[in-house]
Amino acid sequence: MAFELKQTLKLSQQLVMTPQLQQAIKLLQLSRLEMMDAINQEMEENPLLEEVSPDESPETERELDSEEDVLLDREDTKQVDRTEELTGEGDGKEDFDWNNYLEDYRPASPIYDRREGEPPSWENVIAAKTSLMDHLMWQLRLSRLTEQEMRVGEQIIGNVDQDGYLRVALEELAVQEKMDVSLVEDVLSKVQEFDPPGIAARDLKECLLIQAKMLGLSNSLVLTIIQEHLHDLEKKDYNRIARKLKVPLPEVVQAVVLITRMDPKPGSVYADERAQSIIPDVYIFKVGDEYKIILNDDGLPQLRISNYYRDIIAGMDDKIASQNGKRYIREKVQSASWLIKSILQRQKTIYRVTESIVRFQKDFFDEGINHLKPLVLRDIADDVEMHESTISRVVTNKYMHSPRGVFELKYFFGSSINTNDGNTIASKSVKEEIRKIIAGENHRSPYSDQEIVETLAVSGVNIARRTIAKYREMMRILPSSRRKKYF
Repeated sequence: MAFELKQTLKLSQQLVMTPQLQQAIKLLQLSRLEMMDAINQEMEENPLLEEVSPDESPETERELDSEEDVLLDREDTKQVDRTEELTGEGDGKEDFDWNNYLEDYRPASPIYDRREGEPPSWENVIAAKTSLMDHLMWQLRLSRLTEQEMRVGEQIIGNVDQDGYLRVALEELAVQEKMDVSLVEDVLSKVQEFDPPGIAARDLKECLLIQAKMLGLSNSLVLTIIQEHLHDLEKKDYNRIARKLKVPLPEVVQAVVLITRMDPKPGSVYADERAQSIIPDVYIFKVGDEYKIILNDDGLPQLRISNYYRDIIAGMDDKIASQNGKRYIREKVQSASWLIKSILQRQKTIYRVTESIVRFQKDFFDEGINHLKPLVLRDIADDVEMHESTISRVVTNKYMHSPRGVFELKYFFGSSINTNDGNTIASKSVKEEIRKIIAGENHRSPYSDQEIVETLAVSGVNIARRTIAKYREMMRILPSSRRKKYF
């Protein structure tokens, strides 16, 4: 069999994502804070990208503006024209007229801040919060311990998690410090006397026992319930506890009241968790019977391509500038132009998607959550003539400030449930109805999931019991057996 070489022509289609399209998609799915970090990083890497000074006069801005000087202007993001979806066709292939760019621009004088540095106001200084480890180490140093015990105590405190529990075996600590386990247990018992009560416990039972002993409840009914009937206490089966211990039910309830006042996570008091404030990407205001959409561009830098390098490139040797300098600056100009266009495209896309959401969910903004309509990504995609993947990127990590509160754009999407009259209702509206039913129940005799099903059926909503259980778990609502309260 003979082998031979042949040349053939083959026509095929391939999806090629240009660098500009990749950058636009990346910016579209970033949150506001992530986009700010991306812009700052790009400004550090690209010397031709600069921010328009807020105190720069309009006359100076008009001098510096030209067709190639792309700006992210505030008015452009508020008065949004209809834009098409991002495509890769032709992106990044336009020719840049560098000669005209140099001729049209005059060198801009660099702006220096001549104000002397002033110390920050004391009102703007945030006091450092004491951590759990610092608090325990402070108490350890005040204790009368030997050098060896002090070293073991430091190891114990270093293995306490943020909830205040010891997450290492004593045998492991003993092997690490090359000492008997009994000595490690003695040091642990001393650490467990520290503040907050219940610290350095190895499980919930030990944590509650430490707090009970500190309250002087040794040899009491409280101690017995914690030691022997913690499982029944978790299920709130107080009658079973009373029968086993042969004590009246009121005494058991009184002991349970004391136990419920104990802290199951003593270390959480010193947790370094701070509430992260949400900065909305878009504001919704009601003007008459209509809703106005305003993009939040506060804090977003107004970018432009710097003309400062005109003198630099003009002072270079023609041969060197044509080979190295002009090529480098042309690449940086193109990169800066892509970034500014991508940011503007991102703002316009968010505006269009928000406008469509408000149009679909107008009843929600007028009446409340009970009038939230079922909505899927396909509905918005068909309305704004974009792909579902683009809509998914837009609604991720984007927030809206509306007269009804602050919501993630993804909040307005959800499945539907059929009603008896043939209409549909959003699943979030059903969850709200379940929450209201449980909030109005008798705590001594809470509703079961089947009773909630029957209550919703009266209002025309047909839903299975397992769906009620799923929604209840999603809302972190306990079952009826654990919602029951005796006091």
